[in-house]
Amino acid sequence: MTETAVASEAAAATDHGHAHQSSGHDTSTGISNNKLMMWVFLGSECLLFGALISTYMLYKERLPDGELGPSDVFDIPFTSLSSFVLLLSSLTMVLALSAISRGDYRNFRIWTLTTATLGAIFIAGQIYEFTVFYEEGLGYTTNIFGSSFYTLTGFHGVHVSFGIIMLLAIYIMHRQGRLNQDKAETVEIVGLYWHFVDIVWILIFTVVYLFPQPESVL
Repeated sequence: MTETAVASEAAAATDHGHAHQSSGHDTSTGISNNKLMMWVFLGSECLLFGALISTYMLYKERLPDGELGPSDVFDIPFTSLSSFVLLLSSLTMVLALSAISRGDYRNFRIWTLTTATLGAIFIAGQIYEFTVFYEEGLGYTTNIFGSSFYTLTGFHGVHVSFGIIMLLAIYIMHRQGRLNQDKAETVEIVGLYWHFVDIVWILIFTVVYLFPQPESVL
């Protein structure tokens, strides 16, 4: 009887050790290494976008007289609609994470693809906007406003495109059986990135499109 009890305690200790090892991916902050790495990455991206936004604000104030500026090309209603589409994708991203956390795989697939589709619509709108601006005479090298504007918004567009790829990747992983409820944190990490690009766009839209546009100066 005593030997049986000792064996049981040894087995429990072994299981505890395995559980401790499995939680070795957690940091002292209580979150996993992968999630912490994403937060660090997003923090560095904040600095990068901050620099790009500051550069845009500085250069748009130096627009030479007679050259195309923000007030000549911006279509606020169209960009507002495009922005709404991107912000709506944050909601569908939350629904996708909630679905896989509950083991509701059907809705997870639906909301993941919906999020990717909304992101693709935003990118399509941005490409259309860039095309219109170019046809109106605003190219990347036309003036300092064009250079700073295309760099800032184009860089954000690249981030959104990368987010779409991540969304499609987790969808494919799920279809292959490699991403289920027990790995919902992977979806959460992708969601962190997606919410980040949405929040950054709110800032860009406010600063670039809604702030009073300066008149051209000599």
